[in-house]
Amino acid sequence: MSTSVLRTADAWWVLTPAGAAKVQTSATTTAELLADQPAIAAAATSTDTVPVDDLALVSPVTAPCRVVAQMTNFASHVKDTNGNPETVPLTFFRKTSGSISGPFAEVVRPGHVKLLDYEVEIGLVFGREMPVGTTITADNLADYVAGLVVTNDVSARDVQLPQTQFYEAKSYPTFTPVGPALVLLDADELKRFTDLRLRLWVNGELRQDMLATDMIYAPVQAVQALTRFQRIDPGDLLLTGTPVGTALSAPPKPVMFVVSLLPPALKWKLFFKGQVQNPKYLKNGDVIEATVATDDGAIDLGRQRTVVRYEQ
Repeated sequence: MSTSVLRTADAWWVLTPAGAAKVQTSATTTAELLADQPAIAAAATSTDTVPVDDLALVSPVTAPCRVVAQMTNFASHVKDTNGNPETVPLTFFRKTSGSISGPFAEVVRPGHVKLLDYEVEIGLVFGREMPVGTTITADNLADYVAGLVVTNDVSARDVQLPQTQFYEAKSYPTFTPVGPALVLLDADELKRFTDLRLRLWVNGELRQDMLATDMIYAPVQAVQALTRFQRIDPGDLLLTGTPVGTALSAPPKPVMFVVSLLPPALKWKLFFKGQVQNPKYLKNGDVIEATVATDDGAIDLGRQRTVVRYEQ
């Protein structure tokens, strides 16, 4: 049965039917907490609880850690950008862990950024070290993946696209809201990964709504590829991609062909001139809500709620 772990600035908590029970542990990092399973188990059966609403929750994934993300990993998202899901390679990029923020914190848009976008994603949190060359299979994946979290891969599109790389555009402080819960799963529950539905709303308008069956590369494939070249440690985070519905959407193919013939400076000038008219990009004061859960509610990662603030 899943266990939902919460975190405040000074403590760890387990969500119980009666409220939040404090974990009696000296752990200060996610890795240390995951190593203290007896304390988590004790809290899960505790009757000494407080109302969850009384807690000021922060990210259950602590920094520093590795934050790795899969690029264009949902078929619907690939098609929306005029790509072919059958030919998309399994590709990763990195985000700085300094971008991690809490599930109810502000998303701060830097003053030079004009096109701020959202991407609801399922985050895998690892509980066991994986040196390069570790053998990962469908049967042992749950030995390494401790649990799942709701994440939002916030993106500065006008920085990302001209640079043709993602690191800066997705790494500003507050650009990776995480939580509210780190939901620890057993092997049978992890097998229900494709039953998870990702949803994201902006000001109450549903923008993204898709089952994880839309993923091109499943978690086992991603972790197999990652461990060929990247060491993973407990507490590290892997974002697994986002479905269709982001603000960024590719122009029709004929338009893209014509634009591709233009000099780069002119191409991007015309592209961004059109994009600034797109009302879906995030504005000051916008409220973003994101959830990940199975439709039957058996696995529920909770609801994230963040507010956009423009930096002056």
